[in-house]
Amino acid sequence: MSQHTLTLLRFTYKKLKEKLTVSDSKKLFHEQFPYVIPGLYKKIVDEMLVELNLLNHQNEFTQDNLFCIGLTETFKELTKGYQPEKHLDLLFESLCSSTNFESKGIKEISQKFQKEFKDKSSKDLLKLLIEKSKTKLYPSRILNLGLYILISNSQEFKEKKESEMNKEILNIFEKLGISFNKAEKDIGIYKSTLSKMEQAKELIEELKIKDKKKDQKK
Repeated sequence: MSQHTLTLLRFTYKKLKEKLTVSDSKKLFHEQFPYVIPGLYKKIVDEMLVELNLLNHQNEFTQDNLFCIGLTETFKELTKGYQPEKHLDLLFESLCSSTNFESKGIKEISQKFQKEFKDKSSKDLLKLLIEKSKTKLYPSRILNLGLYILISNSQEFKEKKESEMNKEILNIFEKLGISFNKAEKDIGIYKSTLSKMEQAKELIEELKIKDKKKDQKK
């Protein structure tokens, strides 16, 4: 084992017994993910790292199934098109471990509960969510998005108009005791971010094509 690895392990062990500062988490993250992050994704990764670090400081926070779904699915959507794609697993693992979360367990919980909730009617979905939420849900952007993604992926909701779907979503949030005003804002920002990223990716592709054509003319 190299001296560098030993130093990192000692630092990690020390920090696992304490509350990691954002600076600590960033240091650990860059130790574990020693690659340059493309500019389009840099802000996304930084915001997720800060958010996870802050959640880890909340005594009332619990890593429930909705949080796990929200984290894995938003990461997947927000990193679409990331190159090289083979770095994504390490990127997710580094985000989790540098903020005292365990990526493997989070992925397993997310997959398990998404399968369990799949193709449920709104009534059955709500019933199952209430059964699974044994403790009071800790409100967070990641949990709000996890619930939204879970609902919107249901076949029943896909067949409804957006206005009808929004009413059903409001009902489920209220029944679970989650503030829909905050959730609505989180969902709106998430949708807007996805849209802006798609536009940015299209612009980058257009610029690449133009540059290629210029090079061919030379």
